[in-house]
Amino acid sequence: MTTPVCTSASDAAVSARQTRPYPSFASYVRARQPVLLRTARSLTANPSDAEDLLQTALAKTYVAWERIEDYRALDGYVRRALLNTRTSQWRKRRVDEFVCEELPEPEPGGGGDDPAERQALRDAMWRAIMKLPARQRAMVVLRYYEDLSEVQTAEVLGVSVGTVKSAVSRALGKLREDPELDVAR
Repeated sequence: MTTPVCTSASDAAVSARQTRPYPSFASYVRARQPVLLRTARSLTANPSDAEDLLQTALAKTYVAWERIEDYRALDGYVRRALLNTRTSQWRKRRVDEFVCEELPEPEPGGGGDDPAERQALRDAMWRAIMKLPARQRAMVVLRYYEDLSEVQTAEVLGVSVGTVKSAVSRALGKLREDPELDVAR
């Protein structure tokens, strides 16, 4: 009596489908999740990312569950899905990050400042300005609060541009030395 040595590929596929080791996708996940999670953890540094990676790969496997003919190769299928998903994530992240020469400037009036601290600094600045002589105070206010140029400030006050430059320079020196404004530095 002889036994057949070779069977056709279609017979092998039919027998593989009939003898499924896992009756459902849920039973497969329950049985193989610890092993597959270890594989996912080897692909990522963060355990939470590994769980997300495994969940994504299992979702892809679920979509293809009915099309899989050889259920003996399920672990290989899921591992390949893990690897492909991780590679896609890595490539996406690489596209989103750009190297630049300089750091971008923060938004003017950034949200990180405390309004109370800004008001305290504003009050300290006005107290320091009020200590200046009247002429220097007028020039500093016109120049920096009213945002006039040196020429415009000179015209408003009826003095030369050189007088405005020297008076503003002395006034800024006094403001730099004011101990009340030392907190802001």
